[in-house]
Amino acid sequence: MKTLFCFIFLFTPLLLAAQDATEIIKKVDQKMRGKSSSSNMTMKIIRPDWSREISMKGWSLGTGYSLILITSPARDQGTAFLKRDKEIWNWQPTIDRVVKLPPSMMSQSWMGSDFTNDDLVKESSVLEDYDHFLKGDTIINNYDCWKLELIPKEDAAVVWGSIELFVSKTDYIELLIRYFDEDGFLINTMILSDIKEMDGRLIPSKMDMIPEENPDQRTVIIYNDLDFDIDIDEGFFSIQKMKRIR
Repeated sequence: MKTLFCFIFLFTPLLLAAQDATEIIKKVDQKMRGKSSSSNMTMKIIRPDWSREISMKGWSLGTGYSLILITSPARDQGTAFLKRDKEIWNWQPTIDRVVKLPPSMMSQSWMGSDFTNDDLVKESSVLEDYDHFLKGDTIINNYDCWKLELIPKEDAAVVWGSIELFVSKTDYIELLIRYFDEDGFLINTMILSDIKEMDGRLIPSKMDMIPEENPDQRTVIIYNDLDFDIDIDEGFFSIQKMKRIR
């Protein structure tokens, strides 16, 4: 009995830490996602000798539904990406074709950027597909932050081997995210900045994704506007709607 008591005593802090980490992740996810949302975004793909800008609109409902529409440049206008539960679809108006994306494409570049398909349509869930661990405290840009580690669950179909997440303690704001492969090598770093109040929520409006192997390039996504808890239902997220939406 004494041995069992000691085991429970030693193991309880680990359980509490995991629970606290999950609560932090849940609050961060709820803050950035809401029950539903619509957004207007600009993406800038920056390379040493060229750059490209893409404008897009986005809609989401919970964790299961999202739709992204490219509004410019003209050659990409009307291209759309739809997520319904675990299915991802791409509408290419120039060839009048709908393509279903297999899970193997989730780690590939989205529109030639440093973001993956998974990053944009969020096929995987940081809440459901990962275990969460509180790893300590640190200071980032004068914010007192938690450092959290996300490890994929055994059967989860995810892109990353692990994720490090740094969240401010005051407003649950994501400030820095590091993405590692299965061997523990750092692949991408995302810096979140330009914190603004958008629809009553204090959130980072700018995201810089920087690949570790090519630190002289990056992709920047800027939220121009973001509305939460909009009136939208599952019927909005259909292949027919994806092909017609403007």
